[in-house]
Parts: sequence; structure tokens; C-alpha cells
Amino acid sequence: MEYFKELRKKVGHAPLILPGSVVLLINTENEILLQQREDGRWGIPGGLMELGESLEQTARREVKEETGLEIGELTLLGVFSGEKYYIKAQNGDEFYAVTAVYMTRDYKGKIQIDQKESLDMQFFSLTALPNQLLDTYKSYIHPYIKELQKK
Repeated sequence: MEYFKELRKKVGHAPLILPGSVVLLINTENEILLQQREDGRWGIPGGLMELGESLEQTARREVKEETGLEIGELTLLGVFSGEKYYIKAQNGDEFYAVTAVYMTRDYKGKIQIDQKESLDMQFFSLTALPNQLLDTYKSYIHPYIKELQKK
């Protein structure tokens, strides 16, 4: 059972602080892999930490689960938190996200879409991100555009 779901059983919809990780996967054309969620909006592969995991382990596990890709070297770009990262889900659950943002060019495997979490996976130019990219994810990408475009 996912840790946050166990917490929800105890606290209901009350605000929680939930740590997680996302990974900016950059290909040889300096494009970023984005994941189309069930609601049609685009995001970055990643998710919430489980008990006993490090943020890096969370990043690796979530990317493997969501994309089928195995990650090699990871670079921590930053950690995002605070009022701007408050979320109230459609079911009434409230939380403040604390998100470690990693990037890598070192990955292997073939993209396999997890149909429970994704409609599609595509690489996008860093200068032509989809309009349906969630603002939270834009805030993870934009501070690093110049660095991500380096070969």
C-alpha cells in the first residue's frame, strides 16, 4: 500500500506534507520526456516517496514504473516547496508537495507506458513545451532551460 494512502486513512482530507521526486529525462536532441496524464494534461515522470526510500531512489522507482526506462547518473537540480506547491485534489485531499527535481541524459530501455497512470509519453523541445503542461511542472523546468540545452 502506498504510504500516503495509509496516512489518508488516519487524517482524512487534512493537509499533509508529501515528499517526492521528478526526473527531467533529456534525449540527444535536447528534448524533454513528458507524460500525458489521465486528465489530458502533461507532466514530468515522478511521484511520491515511500517509507525507507531516499529521494533519488524515489526518482528511479517512479521513472521505471511510469516509463519502463532505467536511469543511470542523476543530477539534483533543486528542491521545490512552500505555499506555491499547495494542492487540493478533486476528492478534497490537501497537501504541500516537497519535490526534488533531478535531470539525466543517462537512461536505457524502451518507453513502456503504464496505462494506469499515462495516456502517452513524448519528447518535446524545451522551447516548445505543450500548452497543457501543468504550471507546477513548468516551474520545475524553466529555471534550468539553459543548463538542460547544453550538450
